[in-house]
Amino acid sequence: MSFFIKKLGIDLGTANTLVYLPGKGIVLSEPSVVAVSEIDNKILAVGSEAKKMIGRTPESIITYRPMRNGVIADYRVTEAMLRYFINKALGKFNFFKPEVIISVPAGITSTERRAVVEATIKAGAKKAFVVKEPILAAIGAGVAIEEAGGHMIVDIGGGTIDVAVISLGGIVASTSVKCAGDKMNSALIEFVKRKYNLSIGDKTAEDIKIQIGSALPLEEELSMEIRGRDFISGLPRTIEISTNEVSKALSKELREMVRAIKSVFQETPPELSADIVQRGIIMTGGSSQLRNLPELVYRRTGVKACLAKDPFYCVSKGTGVALKHLDVYRRSVISKNY
Repeated sequence: MSFFIKKLGIDLGTANTLVYLPGKGIVLSEPSVVAVSEIDNKILAVGSEAKKMIGRTPESIITYRPMRNGVIADYRVTEAMLRYFINKALGKFNFFKPEVIISVPAGITSTERRAVVEATIKAGAKKAFVVKEPILAAIGAGVAIEEAGGHMIVDIGGGTIDVAVISLGGIVASTSVKCAGDKMNSALIEFVKRKYNLSIGDKTAEDIKIQIGSALPLEEELSMEIRGRDFISGLPRTIEISTNEVSKALSKELREMVRAIKSVFQETPPELSADIVQRGIIMTGGSSQLRNLPELVYRRTGVKACLAKDPFYCVSKGTGVALKHLDVYRRSVISKNY
């Protein structure tokens, strides 16, 4: 009978959701976006299809992200989104409810955690286990979390930066700050509005960050052309923006991220701090891929920081390993299944 028990790992992020299927790897990576028709309250599209609609819909259709800062902001829509992702990952003709491991931010409350579990079960899971993101990120980055030694993981996603020191399979010190990729996008939108009187959307801000963004000013700057709506004339206009403008626009958010890392260091026992200085900080998550971010962390903390291999996929890979060795991680990692 155990042959029929399907297992799934879900990295439920504010910006993207990734699904891991044992034996197949990551089978789905789509934006955590849902399009809803206001007229009949019906869900029209989920994931990539819904993301294409952002900023392009008539008044009767709303596209939004049901996850805010790593936790559920809209329960009904999150449930529908999870159902869509589970069904898509398992295929139409799957008649068995899967056991699901799902990621949550380190600073999640028990109420928020319960909401995630309930939404996952209502979406079609037989059992749902929640695991804190830094633990999964560490497992996915290949860290031996069960050993008696300190590892610092900095997981930066769309909604939160999770910083945690892990030893003996558990979190010793951690913080979860609602400042990550989304806040960076908002800062860029605000900067372009203030400096150039130009209105740009989220997608353009994301493109700027990925293509020319940097945590530190560059000597040889990159630049790109962006289009938006002029605030004064109301007409479309094109401007050129450079890397150093972007790093200036992001400076407040980056300072907040560094502050989160420093605050966890202050709570870390000296023996573990010594381990971290020796091993360095491991950075994971989509937003950790901002140019020169590990270098900025090194300059501000004095501790070497490096990007994990495939940082965007670390949490989802971690769910895969945890599913495979459920008994090993059940005691130390997985929160109670409600």
